[in-house]
Amino acid sequence: MPGSVTRSHASVLVTGATGTTGSRLVARLTALGCEVRAASRRATPMDGARPVRFDWYDPATHAEALRGADGLHLVPPVGDRDPAAVVLPFLDRARAAGVRRVVLLSSSAIDRGGPAVGRVHDALPGLFDEWAVLRPSWFMQNFGGDHVHARSIREDGVIATATGDGRVGFVDAADIAAVAAHALTDRSAPCTDLVITGPEALSYDTVAAVLTRVTGRTVIHRRLGHEQFHDRLTAAGVPGEFATLLADLDRSVAEGSEDRTTDTVERVTGRPPRSFLTYAQEELAQAGAVDGAPARARHHGPGTGTCGTPRRR
Repeated sequence: MPGSVTRSHASVLVTGATGTTGSRLVARLTALGCEVRAASRRATPMDGARPVRFDWYDPATHAEALRGADGLHLVPPVGDRDPAAVVLPFLDRARAAGVRRVVLLSSSAIDRGGPAVGRVHDALPGLFDEWAVLRPSWFMQNFGGDHVHARSIREDGVIATATGDGRVGFVDAADIAAVAAHALTDRSAPCTDLVITGPEALSYDTVAAVLTRVTGRTVIHRRLGHEQFHDRLTAAGVPGEFATLLADLDRSVAEGSEDRTTDTVERVTGRPPRSFLTYAQEELAQAGAVDGAPARARHHGPGTGTCGTPRRR
């Protein structure tokens, strides 16, 4: 329950600390008084956290990253179709190093035992007594920054997908981070998977209409076939096997797999999830464009607990 008594962590290791969800989680955990080890390949400094170098494919970085940690936020290597090959040996090391609770970031589209991170999900309950698997829907942040959708909107005024009329419960990364913070710090671990969505399921046609209204620039949803979408992704630099996975996920959206909403954000955090319209108004409109560029360019184209330890950030 939101506001429940929380447990202490000597230290929480956040992998993917500079990423979309990880950076927001680091900020939340430090605000709660947790000692945070912010792991990234370059050991990037982050306010209040201890930066540590971490590379999934360099086991020599693992022991130091885990040193003293008893909580772990686990973001598998991005773009790897078989993350279990590197993640499961790491989890064995984490358990041996004294980690007690692991919160895995997965996807609403991947069930326990399914492809990619689904294998890690399947193994996790057998490795740790305290665990949770976060399964968020598609991120609202995919329409800003350097994501392929954001670039396409900037350059062409187009969102290209193979989702057809399929709807998605787009979720704000800040809401995912809020759920993750509770899963890491509440006295009782969830010990289940948590499907995380925004408050409504939207088609990409509707998303395009909202972006058009909010940014003042016409944005359309271009409907592609499965192979067309795959080819578009590879042309944008997405590795072939990962592009196949993403194209397959779009096809499943077209078939209705993501047409749902859950009460996870409100049930866990005590507040409703952010809507897509609010996200667009607050993060896209105020910048004057989808990428935060000057407005003239667009026409061309927290948790409730504490960790009980002195804050280090």
